[in-house]
Amino acid sequence: MKRLFVLRHAKSSWDDPALEDFNRPLNDRGWKAAGRMGRELKQRELRFDLVMSSMAARARETLDGIRDKLELNVEVRFEPSMYLASEETLLSLVRALPQEIHCPLLIGHNPGLERLLVGLTHDDDDGLRHRIAHKYPTGAFAAVEFPAHRWADVTPGSGVIRELILPKELD
Repeated sequence: MKRLFVLRHAKSSWDDPALEDFNRPLNDRGWKAAGRMGRELKQRELRFDLVMSSMAARARETLDGIRDKLELNVEVRFEPSMYLASEETLLSLVRALPQEIHCPLLIGHNPGLERLLVGLTHDDDDGLRHRIAHKYPTGAFAAVEFPAHRWADVTPGSGVIRELILPKELD
């Protein structure tokens, strides 16, 4: 069984209209949400064996915010193709993961992450997929389980969302 963790970057700042989208940092609310998420992930004892993140400032800062609260002693790969990636690009990255990786964390952007989660999963008894089918909010975290033994065998609709953590529910 494989587990994929998906974290959308926290709330970013729009204070500087001249700043390129790629360079937009987190705002105060985003930093607080990232810290709360890090504490929650630590409390739930969730562990990752690889982190793949977009190189955009808001994704890197989200990682910094959770890392500040969560002991994260794994390889971190900043993947250029994850910036505003499509569902197809993200799925290709997932399918190319090495077999020794069992529980990677992806940190990126919508709409790609939302579409990836909806595309890879089927409805679950707790209604978690339904809750994010039309909006995967900033700072949201999902854990998806797949029956596959190899990442290359992950197919659309084969996974189930086992955990969903939304920052607004941590207040």
